[in-house]
Amino acid sequence: MPARLSSMELSDPATPQASSSPNDANSRRKSGRVKHKPVLLQADPNVPNGGGKRKRDASAEELDADDLDSEDSDLDESDGDPDEEELKEKRRKSRSKKTMAKHAPKKAKTASPQTTSLPVRPAVNGVKKPSKPRRSRPKPNAVVGDDATGLFSEVFSQGHTVVAVASEWITRYDQHNANAMCELVNFVLKCTGCDLQVDVHDIEDPDNAASKLEDLQEEYQAKKITDYPLISKGKGYASFRSTVTGFFMSVIQSAHAAGLLYSDLALIENIEFWVTTMSSSPIRPFRHTATVINLAMESALCTVYSELANSTANTMRQKEGEQKKKKVNKQRVADLQNKVTEGERRSGLVDTMLENIFNAVYVHRYRDVDPKIRVDCVTALGTWITAAPDKFFTAHYLRYLGWVLSDTSAPTRAEVVKQLSRLYKRKEDIGRLRGFTERFRPRFVEMAMRDAEPTIRAAAVEMLDLVRVTGLLEPDDIDNVGRLIFDSEPKVRKAVAGFFGENINDLFESIVEELGGDEGMAEAVGEDDPEDPDMPRKSWLKFKCLAEVLQLYSSGDDEDDGDSAEPSLQKHGLVDRGAGMESRFALAAQAVYQSVPEVKDWEVLAGYLLYDSSAAASNGQGSRSPEYLFKERCQLQETQETLLLEILNESVKQRLLEAVESETNKKGKKSKARIEEARDTQEDVALHLAEVIPRLLRKFGANPTTAAVVLRLEQILNLEIFEELRQVSTTYASLLDDINKQFLTHVDQGVLAEASNAILHARSFEDLQEVTDSKLQELWSDTINSLRTLASARESGKGSDLTSLCNTVTRIANLSSVSDCVSIFESEARTKSKNATQAVTASPARILHSLITSDHVESDDENSEERDELTIDSLKALLFYHMWLVRSFKTSLANPTTRPAAHLPDITPFASTLLTAMNTRSGTDPVRLAAAGACLDLYTLYASLRNLGTPASSSVSKDQPADPTTTPPNKPSTQRLDPTNINIRPMPLDSQTGVLTVFAAVEKFYARLSHRKLEVAADDTVDDAPEDPESDSDEEDEGDGDGDGVHFQTRKLLAEKALCELAGKLVLAVVGKVFEGGTEGEGKVRGRLKRNEKVLGKNYREVVAYLDEKKPRGRATAKPRAASKTVSTTGKRGGKGAKSKEKVVEVSSESEEEGEGMGEDGEDGELADDRIANVDEDDAAKAHPRSEEEEEEEEEEIMGD
Repeated sequence: MPARLSSMELSDPATPQASSSPNDANSRRKSGRVKHKPVLLQADPNVPNGGGKRKRDASAEELDADDLDSEDSDLDESDGDPDEEELKEKRRKSRSKKTMAKHAPKKAKTASPQTTSLPVRPAVNGVKKPSKPRRSRPKPNAVVGDDATGLFSEVFSQGHTVVAVASEWITRYDQHNANAMCELVNFVLKCTGCDLQVDVHDIEDPDNAASKLEDLQEEYQAKKITDYPLISKGKGYASFRSTVTGFFMSVIQSAHAAGLLYSDLALIENIEFWVTTMSSSPIRPFRHTATVINLAMESALCTVYSELANSTANTMRQKEGEQKKKKVNKQRVADLQNKVTEGERRSGLVDTMLENIFNAVYVHRYRDVDPKIRVDCVTALGTWITAAPDKFFTAHYLRYLGWVLSDTSAPTRAEVVKQLSRLYKRKEDIGRLRGFTERFRPRFVEMAMRDAEPTIRAAAVEMLDLVRVTGLLEPDDIDNVGRLIFDSEPKVRKAVAGFFGENINDLFESIVEELGGDEGMAEAVGEDDPEDPDMPRKSWLKFKCLAEVLQLYSSGDDEDDGDSAEPSLQKHGLVDRGAGMESRFALAAQAVYQSVPEVKDWEVLAGYLLYDSSAAASNGQGSRSPEYLFKERCQLQETQETLLLEILNESVKQRLLEAVESETNKKGKKSKARIEEARDTQEDVALHLAEVIPRLLRKFGANPTTAAVVLRLEQILNLEIFEELRQVSTTYASLLDDINKQFLTHVDQGVLAEASNAILHARSFEDLQEVTDSKLQELWSDTINSLRTLASARESGKGSDLTSLCNTVTRIANLSSVSDCVSIFESEARTKSKNATQAVTASPARILHSLITSDHVESDDENSEERDELTIDSLKALLFYHMWLVRSFKTSLANPTTRPAAHLPDITPFASTLLTAMNTRSGTDPVRLAAAGACLDLYTLYASLRNLGTPASSSVSKDQPADPTTTPPNKPSTQRLDPTNINIRPMPLDSQTGVLTVFAAVEKFYARLSHRKLEVAADDTVDDAPEDPESDSDEEDEGDGDGDGVHFQTRKLLAEKALCELAGKLVLAVVGKVFEGGTEGEGKVRGRLKRNEKVLGKNYREVVAYLDEKKPRGRATAKPRAASKTVSTTGKRGGKGAKSKEKVVEVSSESEEEGEGMGEDGEDGELADDRIANVDEDDAAKAHPRSEEEEEEEEEEIMGD
């Protein structure tokens, strides 16, 4: 039994083999002492029966036993080994290492099977620890790239500031200056976009530096690089300039703080040498980048210079204060004096550095060929003057800004104006600008008045306003700038509004002082009564000043009234009030609305205009009381009344506009309270204005100029308010009566146009249409009766007043433009004669036609102008009649419940009359031009009916009129109108010849006035037209005095206007396929229009260019897939194609009239290329041809209504 034996042997302590037993090994400690298990008084239920400690792994126990045996054997074998303490420490360390590597992790103690417990996560004060934020990886900088190293990588890397990099570079420079300087020069080269570098030997050999830079430039130029980082628009380069300039400014500041700027002068000298040499390079990247770096270093030195100056001044004051003490501390005074001396020495060194950079860089680069470099120089000089005024705020440096005022580059001029404006805002340094202002003040005024860029003009005006505050402007300069309130550019008017308002305030204050100051004004007008705006008040004097200044500025340098030029242009049709164009006084009123607060109070202004100041002044004559002096000073002249009426008109407009804008808040949202408030404001304005307009007409209605302005006020009214307030029968009817009275009593075209627009405005409100139509019918009856009376007297041979007849026909032409005149023109009046029979009087249409034909027979030269005007107005009235007729015909076709007329009037008699007028007149006679334009309009008008459909069934024959009762109302029409039923006839050849003859005469006349040479075809007989007899003296009139020059310019503008109008009508006729002969006839007219396209100016070119434009088709998205794929592969269609075409037109419009910057051949070639880009579209159209109906629908879209 080997097992028992072994057991007995193990249980006997005296047995020699007991030490090798494993049980004995477990019962003994490592020191040899026996382990004894502690005796427990009571068993713990939470401790399992298997023992309190987990057993170690067998492998670990064997490993420990082996280690112990080996260690013990080592101790026994050698006596020269380390002592026992060292061995114990060594064994302890080895056991700790092996235990950590081999032992399994301890398990938590488990309770008895009878109980269960849940694990509880320990809390830290009941608050969860916040997680650490993740550090985002720095994004790679596109400027640095993957292969960038050295200082360039440090400056542009993420997580580095330029200040820290500059400080580190200064430290490296202090350790090894050559290596650091080599890094800096390579950094500058890298900033220019050059990958070439210099080495330390080049830095240590300054004599060979210039040749080294030349070699680098040649190698760089051989690469033909056009873009460089400083101007690059690529990703990551937006902050390139600020980073580079910030780094060099930080280098200067760090060198100043470390003292190297003054102890090691070679630092700044080496930087200046390399960078300054590159600033004179012929290669733009080198020159521009080096210039920007030099300017940044100069700016940093200016800051250092200012700091040194302030520090030295403070130290000097401390020294002086110490010396004034009773007990002077001589040691402190000496220290302060040494500090002052050191500060002065450093300031001298910095001053020398500033001078060196300015003379070496700025003096040459401020007039560089590159405008961007010039702009940088101007900006830098403005910064230097502001940062170091003691150094740069002198006439020596200011003159460089004055010289740049005449720069050819607009951005450079804009920048210098900006910098000068900053200087004029420094009130403490105005004295330093006195000499500079005296020298360059004429250039300031010239820029404000005549610069080519409106933005620069506006900026110059704002700068002059700052100069005016300083008192350095002359009175003539103030008046010249103030006249810009009538400028055509809105930016300039807005900029000069404040300047103009201050002039008004200065004049107002001077007049108040003349009248006794505030005490005299209080005695003259008393306190203002807000309930009665018609009573005199102090603001009347401000209106008087405003009218006087506007009258002075509008007259210009001439003593004549400046208001005469504009009515002259309006008379010739160059200024069209009916088209919504506002007068220059209205535009000036818009500009001063914000700068003169009194203009906003339009009720007071209306009361001032209605007040009879002349009568009030005459009543108090003889007593020089303040009230009399005030009323005498407030008397208005006729021109001043017109000006204030224009201002009243614009003031009311702006007040209503503000009311509409107040409905929404800043966020664009409307509220009920705001809407009600705006509505109340509109009601108050409308009611007060409806009361004021009749009073104004009674006072100013006799003068055509003022009457036209008052009638314009009616077009501002919201007439729906009268219907809501139930005041139709009184106020509104009285207002319409006053408008009719002005229409019947005036013959001025401006008054008639404004009265017609007022009637049209009244007809736009449907609720008031009944009252408006009744008043309009009365107006028609009076006018037609006057026409019949005058025409009957003319036909009976009793003679009639030609002037009255001409005025009546003019009124009829204006009424026809705003009211349907078909029934009125076709009505025949019946009158009773003496024998009790009824005589039929011809219709107004026949009367007007007879007036045109009778003009061909009469040849009275005394009344030629009136006869021509009578004929032209008759043509206009009949043409409007045909327009209304076609409109009513289209309306009846669109309405399925009405039957359209089967036949329209025959236009042949009217067309023959027009042809006769063209043939009997010669040259550019006004009647001839009007007849040619009316002929084209007539045929184009009826050609628009070609594509209309009648609401008839398909079973109706072509010869039978369409019956709308046989067609369902909702079914669309598919049958076309028969051209024979509605007289759609092409223009005959004789009319075509007549129109082209007139066109040739107008073309030749304008070419002679504008000194242009026309291209004449050898086989063209149309151009053999009679010349205008007045054109012989055109060249003589051009230079004979100022008045003759203005007259010549007016004639030139009128000739160009007539040419473009006639050409536009010809283009529309070609598009509408009006001419007889089909494609051949249209091609002849098209070629005639295109012959001198490049010679007759930009306006004519834009008119004729419509012949080349193709209207985009509405079914473009429904093309087959193959066709769309073909188009997309060209890269010329879609949005890019449209953008390309837009660019071509923009270049053409911006080029000069004679082809400056781009020759005519070049422009034609670019346009030809654009046409070639559309070949794929033509191929797709050929592959999928359109039907006749599609072509006719497209033609209808072009023709319109």
